[in-house]
Amino acid sequence: MIISPGVRGSLEDTHSLSELVAGASVVVHCAGQVRGHKEEIFTRCNVDGSLRLMQAAKESGFCQRFLFISSLAARHPELSWYAKSKYVAEQRLAAMADEITLGVFRPTAVYGPGDKELKPLFDWMLRGLLPRLGAPDTQLSFLHVTDFAQAVGQWLSAETIQTQTYELCDGVVGGYDWQRVQQLAADARCGSVRMVGIPLPVLTGLADISTALSRLAGKEPMLTRSKIRELTHADWSASNNRISEDINWFPGISLEHALRNGLF
Repeated sequence: MIISPGVRGSLEDTHSLSELVAGASVVVHCAGQVRGHKEEIFTRCNVDGSLRLMQAAKESGFCQRFLFISSLAARHPELSWYAKSKYVAEQRLAAMADEITLGVFRPTAVYGPGDKELKPLFDWMLRGLLPRLGAPDTQLSFLHVTDFAQAVGQWLSAETIQTQTYELCDGVVGGYDWQRVQQLAADARCGSVRMVGIPLPVLTGLADISTALSRLAGKEPMLTRSKIRELTHADWSASNNRISEDINWFPGISLEHALRNGLF
C-alpha cells in the first residue's frame, strides 16, 4: 500500500487530485463541507468534489478500494443541505465506481481530541448544565474517534470486502435519550446536572443570527435553519450489526467511559 506524503490542492483541482492518488491502491475520502448558508456550497464540495476524487482514483489505474466517509445524516437527506449532499454523493459514487470496491461509512456524532463541535457540549455537561435540542425522548448516538479510526483501518486491511454502506456508533443499542445523557454526565462529575430545553423558535433565531454574523465576517455558518432541522430530528440511533459481521469491528469506548475519563 502506498501512502501519499501529502499534496497541496483542493477537491476542485483535478490535477492535485490526480497527483494525490497516483499509485495508491486504496483511497479514504474524509474531506467534506460542514458549514454553508446555501445548498450549492455543500453540493460543490461534498458531491462534485467527491466525484472528482473518484474519477482521479479510477484514472490512476491502481485504486482497488475507495472508502467514502459519509454521515449518519445521509439516512435522512430531506433534513438538511448537508444530509442531502452526503446522500447524493453516496448514490453517485456507487454509480461510477465500476471495478473499484466502494465502502461507505455513516458514522454518528464523532468526538475526541481535536473536536470543536461536541467538546463545548461535554464541557458544559461536566460543569452541571446540559442544553437540550429537540424532544426529551430524542435518540442520540456517539462514536469516539479512536474507535472510528480503528474501523477505517480494519476495513482497509480486511482480506475480503464488498461494496456496502455501514452505520457506526459506540455500540449502545437504541442510542441515548437526553435523560440518559444527563445521568451519565451527573455520574461523571459526581454531582447533579441541570437539563435545559431550548425552544425551537429560540434555536431558529440563533441560527438566523449565526448566519448573518458569519456572512458579515466573510465566513460560512455552522448553525443554520437547515442544520437545526437535522439537529432536532427525533432518531439518530445507529446499529453496528452490519459492519461487525463483515469486518469484525467492535467499538471499545462508550460515552460513559469517555465522560468519566475526559476522552474528548
